[in-house]
Parts: sequence; structure tokens; C-alpha cells
Amino acid sequence: MTFQALLQGFFVDRLVRQRCASGHTIAAYRDTFRLLLRFATARLRKPPSRLSIEDLDASFVSKFLDHLELDRGNCARTRNARLATIHGFFHYVALSEPAHALLCQRVLAIPSKRFARGPVEFLAPEEIEAIIAAPDTTTWIGRRDRALLLVAIQTGLRVSELIGLRREDVASGKGAHVRCEGKGRKTRCTPLRRDVAVVLNAWLREQPIGVQQPVFPSSRGGPLSRDAIESLVAKYCSAARKTCASLQEKSITPHTLRHTAAMELLRCGVDRSVIAMWLGHESMETTQIYLHADMRLKEQALARTTNSRAAPTRFRPKDDVLAFLEGL
Repeated sequence: MTFQALLQGFFVDRLVRQRCASGHTIAAYRDTFRLLLRFATARLRKPPSRLSIEDLDASFVSKFLDHLELDRGNCARTRNARLATIHGFFHYVALSEPAHALLCQRVLAIPSKRFARGPVEFLAPEEIEAIIAAPDTTTWIGRRDRALLLVAIQTGLRVSELIGLRREDVASGKGAHVRCEGKGRKTRCTPLRRDVAVVLNAWLREQPIGVQQPVFPSSRGGPLSRDAIESLVAKYCSAARKTCASLQEKSITPHTLRHTAAMELLRCGVDRSVIAMWLGHESMETTQIYLHADMRLKEQALARTTNSRAAPTRFRPKDDVLAFLEGL
């Protein structure tokens, strides 16, 4: 089979027919192969339709992963996600074309990169206020963006979940909430605070009536793209830095808003199991990262401990002669 046939079989046969992969999964796999094929076209001087499976050997895949980190500035997490997609494809190739088993084995032997897990970035209450106040609510786009930021910070929805929201997914009135389909095709409902529900309902009254209409449309009426949401978050964070000095040292992404929602719940004493359900985590262990993020939680724990009652001692310098001898 040609590379083109194998790639089409991987998406149509393996992902769609056998695994019934969600649209989000297929889109993520598609984006990886877009990047890989563009890189191959530039390096090998071949259009994607003329590539062979032998062109994508372990050496070439390793160069592609280096390109992601060095040229595109992707982090190790993104590199590992792209590698997982490539591994999935070569698992399929090994089963479909045993003649390529050795090549597949070498690609599958490329390991994921380990990385340091830093503290979770999140927004303090005054930083939230500065960002929410940044959009110009006298404009259509400003009102849309303010509603989007409020919903994102309060609900902790992922970017894909915000993009996928439709009018039928928003319940107003008593018990206001939004319904979304998250990872693993799990549907969950997230309640809305009264102030957020008021802003969101006011925004929806401006939009065309239709249950399938996106809650946060682009200026052309379709759903916003991931890049558009990343761009608007960056824009309003840049504007908020002028009035909130603590934002100067922070790198804010849409996922930071999700972390902020979790930290707000944790500060209010909400149990970790509830936070895991709120965010749609597969396991409660995923929520563990938020326990290490806020120093105030650790200071509160320290305040509950007892004093050791150890008497302080006075420092006495060593004798000059002994210090000289020990320094030799």
C-alpha cells in the first residue's frame, strides 16, 4: 500500500470506523499530519502525494520533533502529543503492512520526552477583574468576549468545549447551567453563577434565534476557532497589564482560565472530587496539581501545626587557628 492509502486507511478505517473517535481526536490527529507533511515537503522536496512510508523513518521523525521544539517553539508536552499521534499511525502501518515492521518498530521506539512540571499558573481575584474589565462593551465583539471570558473563568470549560457550545446547551432561569461534551464524549452540566448567567443571557438576546447557533460566534456567524480564542485572551491580558501590575510576570493562555476556575473552587473549600467532576477530569488524581499551586493553602496548613518549642542557639565562630587548618 502507498503512504497515501495507509494515511487514508488510518483515518477512515482505524479512527472513524473501528475506534469511533470523536471529532476533537480526529482534528488533533489531522493537525499533526498537516505539520508533518509540510515539514516533509520542505525537507524532502516532495509533495505529500509522492511521499513513501520509507521517507518517514525514525531519523526523519526525530528531526520533525526537533523542528517542533526548536523552530515552532512548542513545549515538551506538545511534542509528546504529536509523537503519540505518529505512534498511533505506525501501529496501524505495522498491522496493515508487515513488510514495514522493522521501520515501524524503530519509529515506535522513539521515547516521549520527560519535562519538569512547574506550578500551575492561575489568576488572582484582582487579576480576574482586570481582564474581565478589558473588553469594550460598547462593541458587539467586546460584549461577546466579555461573556466568553466570564463563562470560561467561572465554568473552567476547555477551549474545544467553549467552541462547541450551542444555544441549546445553555439553560437560563432557575438552575442556570451550560451543558458540554468533553473528553471521552462525556457530557457534563456546569452551573452558572447568577452574575455570569445575567451577562450570558443578555449576550444571547443579541444573537439570531436557533438552537444550533454557536453561543460565541465569529463575526461571520460561525463558531470561533481555537486560534481566535487564544488571540482574544492574549489581547485582553495585554490590556489588563496596564492596570494590574501582577499580570506583568504571568503568561496567560486559555487553559489558565480553566486552572483559575479550579483554584477558585479550591479556595472556597470545595472537595477535590467535586472539582474533578466540575472540570470533567477522568481521575481525581489529575486534580492533585491544584493542591500544590496556591501558597495560601499551604500557609493555612502551617498555621494549624504546633510550635516545636526548640530554643534558638547562638552562632559561635570557630577558633582562628582551627579555621585555618580546616581550610587547608
